[in-house]
Amino acid sequence: MKELKILGVITFFTLVTYWGVEPLAHSIFHPHVDPADYEFKDLPAVEAKGDVAQGQELVSMNCIACHSIEKAGFPAPLDNATANMSYGVVPPDLSSAGAIYNANFLANFIKDPATATKTAHKFTGNKVHPMPGYSWMSDEEIASMVAYFKSIAPASMTNEEVFVDACGRCHDMKYSKNFATSDVSNYMGSTPPDLSMMIRSRGEHYLTTFINDPQKHLHGTAMPRVGLNESAQKQVVTYLEEVGDSKKAEREGIAPYVLGFLAFMAFISFLWKKEIWSEVK
Repeated sequence: MKELKILGVITFFTLVTYWGVEPLAHSIFHPHVDPADYEFKDLPAVEAKGDVAQGQELVSMNCIACHSIEKAGFPAPLDNATANMSYGVVPPDLSSAGAIYNANFLANFIKDPATATKTAHKFTGNKVHPMPGYSWMSDEEIASMVAYFKSIAPASMTNEEVFVDACGRCHDMKYSKNFATSDVSNYMGSTPPDLSMMIRSRGEHYLTTFINDPQKHLHGTAMPRVGLNESAQKQVVTYLEEVGDSKKAEREGIAPYVLGFLAFMAFISFLWKKEIWSEVK
């Protein structure tokens, strides 16, 4: 009976900690944020139907002066050093833009990059976003540009390819490879962190909501909202896991055997305890 009372006390305080103290501590250290919004509902919908041919013409007239589109045969117009001096950042290649970015986000980004990325607070006074906005274009023209980007987008991309295109211009991954990053601190005001172990330090849930909208976790942060669609963002998180937590599958696979061993040893300990105490009168 005494042992049952001890077990009851331990169980009570364990449950109080699990259902009371732990959730309270979690809510303080990890405040609730809204789930990831892959539709980017805060941005105005661009519902016009785009024309690929018109989009190709508009892109060739307005984009390739700064951007490369290797898949469409447009090489980088400037070398990296010159581009960095001119814009503060190397303009990205747009070959995969139609595959990895949400279409409505991409349309709004073309119109107003600072607003779409939620970085307007970084560009005040005489400081402007390195990419000019095309708000003077009609929705039909913007939609046509997006349609063109989607038409040349690759059918599939590896997790690393998505990461490089979405994150590799700003962030390093020293445990994977050396990415050619830009000196974005010139216009964003801070140096982006290395992401090699970010999956271990932050966890999948945090990264999922953070990548989708960094302002949810760090109000005023310099990191822009990237605008990835759900599939591309999952590939980015998966790649972070492949690099920073490569033993996850092995660790999870061995867990049942460890728990089974502990249960077996607990049973043996119980039998041993019963045998020892049976001699006590």
